[in-house]
Amino acid sequence: MPQPPSLSPEQRQAALEKAGVARRARAELKEKLKMGSTTLEELFSQSSGDEIIGKMKVLAVLESLPGVGKVKARRLMEEHGIPDTRRVQGLGSHQREALLQETRRP
Repeated sequence: MPQPPSLSPEQRQAALEKAGVARRARAELKEKLKMGSTTLEELFSQSSGDEIIGKMKVLAVLESLPGVGKVKARRLMEEHGIPDTRRVQGLGSHQREALLQETRRP
């Protein structure tokens, strides 16, 4: 198995800081979704220009929506042929539209 690249202490610290910023941003986005201050449609529209949003897993995003739990999120993804490992940037336009329609229902 190949070894990971060796990093200098400065490079390692910079990578850790970058990862921490990304984790905090993802947590903040999921909290905004949960509170209803941002919508799935807004998140999808921002994902093309924002690497942090684009790399979020679709399952985690769906689970953050109000009224959608782990079971319903997995069922939605299964119904529309979306793998559990899919990230937001990897969704097709039809998949995005299907998820938007499903989550708009009362």
